[in-house]
Amino acid sequence: MRKILGMGNALTDILLQIDTDEVLSSLNLLKGGMELINTERAEEINASVTNFEKKMATGGSASNTINGITRLGMNAGFVGKIGRDDIGMFFTNDSISNGVKPHLLLSDTPSGRCTVLVSPDSERTLCTYLGAACELEAADLTADMFTGYDIFHIEGYLVQNHDLIRTAVRLAKQEGLKVSIDLASYNVVESNLDFLHEIVREFVDIVFANEEEARAYTGHEPEEALHSISEHCEIAIVKVGKDGSLIKSNNEIVQVKPRLANCVDTTGAGDLYAAGFLFGLASNYSLEVCGKIGSLVSGNVVEVLGAKMTDKVWETIHADLKQIILGR
Repeated sequence: MRKILGMGNALTDILLQIDTDEVLSSLNLLKGGMELINTERAEEINASVTNFEKKMATGGSASNTINGITRLGMNAGFVGKIGRDDIGMFFTNDSISNGVKPHLLLSDTPSGRCTVLVSPDSERTLCTYLGAACELEAADLTADMFTGYDIFHIEGYLVQNHDLIRTAVRLAKQEGLKVSIDLASYNVVESNLDFLHEIVREFVDIVFANEEEARAYTGHEPEEALHSISEHCEIAIVKVGKDGSLIKSNNEIVQVKPRLANCVDTTGAGDLYAAGFLFGLASNYSLEVCGKIGSLVSGNVVEVLGAKMTDKVWETIHADLKQIILGR
């Protein structure tokens, strides 16, 4: 069986159900927003929510994708950096329990985490402390991390570290892996445009982008952006929300309809689409089937809070997956 390796920010999601939005006001947090926070701010927020029940789960874009791949039944590993603390230990143990092989470097900086404050009306306010996660560097990578894998998947949030990405894709190529990247955020694309064009042209085989990211990368709307991206990689995927996804490889173009869903929370939708698509690709399924598996998994994750689904949901996904593979 083929294997997939991911690399990204090793973040632990800490979900807290707050009983009143006064908690947000007291912390000067914008309801529904996302704030990047430093160590002092993280400690302040943590001290204010100690009375609320918390639920923890491994997070981060590439980590979500890799977890999805293992839940679909394929072997996968993850490269990231954690702190020598309880949250780092949780990230390691939770990854292992989800079937992921961890390739985790250690730092004396506290582990990265995303504190998610869920209001009574289900609105989510995010406070992200990158911590050790953003300390992953080129010197941490070795060729043996990539040995035995077939596809290497990178989250776009790492591309600010050009040396890290260049080293990673070169090592992956030396070991014979195909390289996949999820562009992750239009503002990351805009601020690293020349670098992204360079590595896609020279190293990347598979590119995932949503409409905004594709527009930032090419200056074009989805269909034209698809053609533009595909000129420099083997497979281009542009996700177009309620209109599904567009896929192109060489002269083959596929349009995949989305799975109809009762959307609760879009967190992880793109990550889980990539999980389904890469699982299909590594299983040697057609582009259409790969896209359908991506839509199946992403369509399920938007029906739950957060990027993790219960065993019961995964059982439903596996039943639907069989139907897709059989072409029904």
